Amino acid sequence: MSIKSRPRRLEPYIDCMRQPRQLDDTSADARAKLRALYLSMTPAEKLERMSELTRAANQLSLAGLAARYPEESRPELLLRLARLRLGDEQVDLAYGPRNGA
Repeated sequence: MSIKSRPRRLEPYIDCMRQPRQLDDTSADARAKLRALYLSMTPAEKLERMSELTRAANQLSLAGLAARYPEESRPELLLRLARLRLGDEQVDLAYGPRNGA
């Protein structure tokens, strides 16, 4: 399947691989290989890759929160992360309002 025959909803994702970025140390050859790899991935493979990246981002976020709030337990840190990602209103709806925090 050529790029021209791909659905239009994929174009922004594919185009982002073409755009040069400031302070980018990735060679054009490496970027082309990465783009070809992404285009060859099945939807299931792409979903797995995004899940892995999301888990890694969550781990980094939790590590940062743990460094800022060393006295808090893991459940408290997870709740803080949820508040950062979803906002207070959504977290309060799901888990109940804060207790003075």
